[in-house]
Amino acid sequence: MELLDKLNILADAAKYDAACTSSGLDRSGRPGTIGSTTVAGCCHSFSADGRCISLLKVLMTNVCVYDCQYCINRRSNDLPRTAFTPRELCNLTLEFYRRNYIEGLFLSSAVAGNPDATTERMIEALRLLREEYHFGGYIHAKAIPGADPLLTHRLGLLADRLSVNIELPSAQSLSLLAPDKKKEAILAPMQQIRDGITVSRQELKLFRHAPRFAPAGQSTQMIVGATGESDRQILTLTQGLYDRYQLKRVFFSAYIPVSSSPLLPAPQGFQPPLLREHRLYQADWLLRFYHFRAEELLDEGQPDLDVRLDPKCCWALRHLEFFPVEVNRDDYEALLRVPGIGVKSARRILTARRAGSLTFEGLKRLGVVLKRAQYFVTCSGRVMAGLRVSEDGLLRRLLTLEAPTLAPPPPEQLSLFPSTSERKEFPHV
Repeated sequence: MELLDKLNILADAAKYDAACTSSGLDRSGRPGTIGSTTVAGCCHSFSADGRCISLLKVLMTNVCVYDCQYCINRRSNDLPRTAFTPRELCNLTLEFYRRNYIEGLFLSSAVAGNPDATTERMIEALRLLREEYHFGGYIHAKAIPGADPLLTHRLGLLADRLSVNIELPSAQSLSLLAPDKKKEAILAPMQQIRDGITVSRQELKLFRHAPRFAPAGQSTQMIVGATGESDRQILTLTQGLYDRYQLKRVFFSAYIPVSSSPLLPAPQGFQPPLLREHRLYQADWLLRFYHFRAEELLDEGQPDLDVRLDPKCCWALRHLEFFPVEVNRDDYEALLRVPGIGVKSARRILTARRAGSLTFEGLKRLGVVLKRAQYFVTCSGRVMAGLRVSEDGLLRRLLTLEAPTLAPPPPEQLSLFPSTSERKEFPHV
C-alpha cells in the first residue's frame, strides 16, 4: 500500500481521538536539532499571539484485537486495515514539519497483537524522531492500557504528554460495551504516569539534565452519550481524576454513531449530544479554574446540566442568597462566582480597586461581561442604574442571552395541500 493511502486511512481513523489542548511545554531549538515547542499550545489551539498551532494526528495502526462497540476501529468492523512502520511515520512527520504543515505529532494506535507489541512500535517511531533525527517538536502519545510499565515509562521519556483514554464514565458501561477492557487496567497506567511525573520533577531539582518524563503532563478522554450516566456522575468522575491523578485535562467526546449495535443509541435520526458536551466543558472549566466542586454544580435532585444556561449561571440562580457581590470589597473567591467575571477580570478588579472605587463603567473596561454580571454585583453598594428585575425575570433575561447557543428548532416542511384534519375542519378548502 502506498504511503499516502496509509496516511488517508490512519488519519481518518484517528479523527475521534480528542487531541486539542491548550498547554504544552517550552523547548527551544538547539544546534543540530529540528524543531522546537512552546507552552502556548498545540493541535488546533490558539497561542497567546494568535497563532493556530497544529499537530499531525494519526494512528500507528487501525488493526485491533478489541471489539469495543463504540469504536470505528473495532475488530468486527469491515474497513481497510493498515499500519505504519516506525520509519514511515518518522519520515512522514519530518516531511510535514519541514513544509510547515505541522508543529508536532499526536500518535495513538489500535491494539495490534497485544499492548506490549503495539507500545514497542510506538516507542521505536518516537525513538527515531528524538534520537536519530533529533526532532524537538511537540509529541503527544497515547499510552496503551495493559502494556508493561517499563514500556510505558520509556514512552513517557520520549513524548511530551501522555494520555490514557478512560473511554466510558463507569465500570458497568465499560464491561457492557468494551468487555476486553477493565477499569483497573486503565487506571494503573494513569497512576504510573502521575508517579513518574512526580519523580521526574524531583530529579530535575537535583540534576539539571535529568531525563524528563511526560513534562507536559497527562490527559484522558471519555465518551458522552453512548451510555446513560448522568452529568453528575461524569463530573464526579472528572473531579476524582483531577484530584487523584493530577490530570492536565479531561476531554469529553460526544458519541457519534459508528455502529448498529443494539447496546448503543439508534443511528437513525440520532444527533450527537454536542450541546451537552459543550456544557460539560464549561463545567470542567469551573472545576479547573474557578474553584468549584462537582457536588456544588449538580446534586441528586438535579443530576444533569441545564442545556439552556451555562453551569455558572445555573449555580448562581440556585444560590441567590450568595449575591449581590460587592466588587469593591469582596475577595477573589467571591468574584469568581459571579457570572460574567472570569479569572483575568477578577484579578484586574483586585488590582484596580486599590487605586479607587470601581463603577459599572469601570468594570466594563476591565473586561467584565456586564450583560450577565449586572444582576449579581453592586458597586459601592449601588446596583446598576435602572435595573429592576424579579427572580423569574432574571431567568428569562439570562435565557435570552444564551439563545444563540441553543440549537434552532428543526425546519418544518410546508405542504401545498391541506392535511386530513384540516379538510375535516375546513371542508370548503
